[in-house]
Amino acid sequence: MNLRIQRTAGEKVFDAVNFTLVLFLTFLIFYPLVFVLFASVSDPRQIYVHPLLFWPQGFHLESYAKIFENQDIWRSYGNTLLYTVTGTLINVTMTVLGAYPLSRRRFFGKNVFTFLFTFTMFFSGGLIPGYLVNQSLGIVNTMWALILPGAISAYNLIIMRTFFQTQVPVELEESAYVDGCSDYRLLYKIVLPLSTPILAVMLLFYGVGHWNSYFDAMIYLSDRELYPLQLILREILIQNDFQQMTAIAIDDGYADRMMVQEGIKYAVVVVSSLPLLVLYPLLSKFFEKGILVGAIKG
Repeated sequence: MNLRIQRTAGEKVFDAVNFTLVLFLTFLIFYPLVFVLFASVSDPRQIYVHPLLFWPQGFHLESYAKIFENQDIWRSYGNTLLYTVTGTLINVTMTVLGAYPLSRRRFFGKNVFTFLFTFTMFFSGGLIPGYLVNQSLGIVNTMWALILPGAISAYNLIIMRTFFQTQVPVELEESAYVDGCSDYRLLYKIVLPLSTPILAVMLLFYGVGHWNSYFDAMIYLSDRELYPLQLILREILIQNDFQQMTAIAIDDGYADRMMVQEGIKYAVVVVSSLPLLVLYPLLSKFFEKGILVGAIKG
C-alpha cells in the first residue's frame, strides 16, 4: 500500500521559499571567505578588473612569498601561538576550578559567589583603572598583560557550572566519597572525563578569543618584538605599513608594488585564519552538545 502523504501546493511553495532563502543566506556568509581565498592567489591587477571573484584570476603566489620573507610575520605568529596556548590552558584551568565548587550543592555560599561573578559581567572598572592595576603588578609590556587580566570569563564559568550541575550525577559524587575519594581526585578522575564536550567548547571559546585579540596588545605592549599576529595584521590592513615588506618609494615600480600590497592584505588574512580553520572541525562534534547542555538550565 502506498501510504505516502501527498503534500499540498502551499507546502511545496513554502519549502521552495525556505530553501531559496537559506541558500541565499549561505552564499552571503560563505562568499566573503571564498573571495579572500581567491584574491590571495590571484594576480593583484585582476582584483581591480574583477571586483567579484568566483574563481582565481591569474594564479599568483607572490603575495605569500612576501609574507614568508617578512620576519615580523613569523615572529608575531610564534608570539600568538605562545599567547594562545598558554592563555587557553590558564583559562580552562581557572574556569574548571571556579565552576566545579559552584556546581556542588554542599558548597556554602555558592549563591553569593555566583552573584559576584555575574556582577563583573555588567560592571567593570574600565580601561584606565585596569591599566593602572596591571602597571602596579609590573606586567605591562609583557605577555602576562594579555593573559592574566582575562584569566577567567564569568560567562564561560556559568556555562561550565551549569554543565557540571546537570551532567555529573550527585549519586556518583556521593559514591566516590564513600570509597574515600578526595575532592581533587573526584574532579580529576571522574568529573573531567565526563566533561569532554564542555571542555572542548571552552578550549574553542578561549582559544579563538586569544587568537583574534589585538586591542589588549595595542594597549599594553610597546615592544614590537612582543606583538601578536593580529596586531601586525592590523598594521597591514589599516595603517598600510608595508615599508619593510615592499620598500615603497615613488618611482617607476611604485604601481607594481602597490598591486603586490593589495594581494598581501588578502594573503595575510588567509594565513592568520588557517589555524582556526584547522582547529574548528576537530572540536565541532563537541560544540553543540557542550554549549546547549551548559546553557539550558541556570
